[in-house]
Amino acid sequence: MEYETKSGRAGPGNPTSPRQSVRKNLEFEPLSTTALILEDRPANLPAKPAEEAQKHRQQYEEMVAQAKKKEMKEAQKRKKQLEDRCKLEESIGTAAQIWNQEILPHWSTMCTSRRVRELWWQGIPPSVRGKVWSLAVGNELNITHELYSICLARAQEKWKTTAAVTTDTQAEDVLGSSDRESSLELIKLDISRTFPQLCIFQQGGPYHDVLHSILGAYTCYRPDVGYVQGMSFIAAVLILNLDTADAFIAFANLLNKPCQMAFFRVDHSLMLTYFAAFEVFFEENLPKLFAHFKKNSLTPDIYLIDW
Repeated sequence: MEYETKSGRAGPGNPTSPRQSVRKNLEFEPLSTTALILEDRPANLPAKPAEEAQKHRQQYEEMVAQAKKKEMKEAQKRKKQLEDRCKLEESIGTAAQIWNQEILPHWSTMCTSRRVRELWWQGIPPSVRGKVWSLAVGNELNITHELYSICLARAQEKWKTTAAVTTDTQAEDVLGSSDRESSLELIKLDISRTFPQLCIFQQGGPYHDVLHSILGAYTCYRPDVGYVQGMSFIAAVLILNLDTADAFIAFANLLNKPCQMAFFRVDHSLMLTYFAAFEVFFEENLPKLFAHFKKNSLTPDIYLIDW
C-alpha cells in the first residue's frame, strides 16, 4: 500500500515535482555536472556586490560547461569502445563460421591457400584456435594420449626420487650442474618466470600443475633434449588453447621442427645458417634498421635468442 501511495503521487492527476524533474534529467546528464549548484551567501552574511556575483556566476557557468564537455567526450569514448567491441565480436563470429564451415572440413587442400593465410594474419577465433593449431603443427611423431600418460607417470616417479630444491643456493647449484638441460628441477625454477604478469602459471595458479606436467613429460619423452630454458613459454601458450594431452602432442611436434630443434639442442652450425637467412630477409624488408644494427655490431645471436 505504501508503494502504491508513493507511486500514485506522480500519476496523471498529480503534477511532477521539481525534484522528480531533476531525477529525470539525471538519467541523461552526468551527476557531477548537475550537482554543481550556485548558491547565494547565507542571510547572516553581507550580500555579494553585483560585480562579484556576476563574476562568480560566469565562473560557475564555465565550470559547468567544461564538466559537461569533458563528460560528453568520455561518453563518446565509451560509446566508440562499445561499438568497436561489437564490431570485433561480430567479425570473430563471422571468422569462426568460415573456419568451421569452409576451411576445417577441407584442411588438407585449404591450409596452404592465400585465403587461409590472410584469415590467419587477421587472428584465429578462440573457439577454433586449438583445432587449427593442432592441424597446422601436425603429429608426425604419432604421439598418443596414452604415450603422454606414460611419460607423465615416469616424470612423476622421478620427481618422487629427486630431492626438492628449496633454497636459492641449491637452485644455483642445479643451474650449474652438468645435466642442466635434462634436469626436472630446472623446470620448477623456470615455471615461476613464465608470464609472471598473468599469475596463472606460478605456484598456486590454475595452470601451474598442467605446465609442470607437460614439461616434465617432455623431458622423459626426449631425454636427449631435456628441458631448455624458454620451453615453458611455448608450452604455456599451447596450454591456454588446447587440452593437456593435445597441448603436449603439439608441443613435442613443434619442438621437433628443424628450426626449433637446432636452437634447443644448441646446434651452432645450424643456428648460424638460420641467422644468415634471417639477416637476408632483415636487410630486404628493413634496410635502414639493418644498417643501423650493422653499424652498432648487433648480430642476430644477440637479440634472436631469448635465453
